[in-house]
Amino acid sequence: MTVAGAAVPRHRQGGFFYRFFYRVGRSPARSDSEEESIMQGYAARKGNRWYAVIYHGLDPVTGREQRSWHAAGDTKEQAQERARQLAAEAIEAGDAGKSLTCGAYLTERWLPMKKVALRPTTFDGYRRKVHLHIMPTLGRVKIRQLKIQQIESLYESKLRPTDGSRPLSAKSVLELHVIICGVLADAHRKGVVTRNVAALAAAPKLRAIPPVEPRAWTEDQLKVFLHAAAGHRLYPAFRLAATTGMRRSELLGLKWADVDWKRGTVSIGRGLVAIGYEVQETRGKTRSSRRLVELDPTTVELLRTWHDWQHACRRTIDIEPSPWMFPADDGGPTHPQAFSQAFERLVARCGAPSARLHDLRHTHATLLIKHGVPVKVVSERLGHAKPAFTIDTYQSIMPGMQADAARAFETLIQPGPARSKTSTGK
Repeated sequence: MTVAGAAVPRHRQGGFFYRFFYRVGRSPARSDSEEESIMQGYAARKGNRWYAVIYHGLDPVTGREQRSWHAAGDTKEQAQERARQLAAEAIEAGDAGKSLTCGAYLTERWLPMKKVALRPTTFDGYRRKVHLHIMPTLGRVKIRQLKIQQIESLYESKLRPTDGSRPLSAKSVLELHVIICGVLADAHRKGVVTRNVAALAAAPKLRAIPPVEPRAWTEDQLKVFLHAAAGHRLYPAFRLAATTGMRRSELLGLKWADVDWKRGTVSIGRGLVAIGYEVQETRGKTRSSRRLVELDPTTVELLRTWHDWQHACRRTIDIEPSPWMFPADDGGPTHPQAFSQAFERLVARCGAPSARLHDLRHTHATLLIKHGVPVKVVSERLGHAKPAFTIDTYQSIMPGMQADAARAFETLIQPGPARSKTSTGK
């Protein structure tokens, strides 16, 4: 085997990379921006395969050479041509990225790409975090000049602000870090930057963030709320939320066609979410969230009464009945934020402890687990992907259940006349 006419020792032939070097770029004359105007590519053989390898220069932090390998066919000529193409593309991307700011890359490239890939609510959360927290600080910084210290300074200013603004939680700052890492990883993959500096920045660790324990009412507190809500127009919705643990989006996305009156079940397959105060319909949070939930007889009867009353009222004024189970006054879907506000006003008046609408879901799960319902059944009712997630979420109530389990087993092995006869078979 030879390389550029030179003989290769026999003991190196087995693992040797056959390389053909050439330069793609401008004239040999060097300019002040030599590293950005000249790109080196070459063909390399590893085993029986040929690769196009692009040299990206030295890492400014480690000093190590940076190369990317691309499969390029079975012949040296194919690999050489592929290397020329990739090197030219890298040069073009480098020229285009010289003056590109972080803000421009975020808003013109990364966010539009994410809008296609993410659920509307997730994308809206990303968009809000970008515009509220990242753009004001890093938006005007050129993406190639972004430094680790600037990113860490952003995190510090959000955790411990000195301008009187409200600090963000460690979890929220970690979410900013995930976004910035994703943006720079995408820029690095496309040749806009040579490395992802965010991957080296210090950020809050997920393990160090204490889990947020779900807030839940006791049985008596839930009864107080339901008694106070009994005269409210949306009482059937509040009761259904409490007795099924549905998410707000799932509850408001229900239509009368989703109810099976004979079996006493409701099918959950859509949701209503508010994005920028505009109501949008979704197919549910996850695949497991699309499910069938069984209802208790009292709730079924309440929904039947609510259905008949709702339809009778609209027919009285000669209006077509609404297909939505919990419609607004105009027959359309109820706005999610208006629904939450109605719940919060009721809670403030009824005397129950302060709670969010989502805490009805936690209350449903907590009460079922405390009363011995299998976690798998609770997980299915809530629409969790796996029972393990349900256990992790509600593990704070497990210690008390452990004590109950210990006492229950104690009674099983406690000696006594009845047990003695049973154990001896008499």
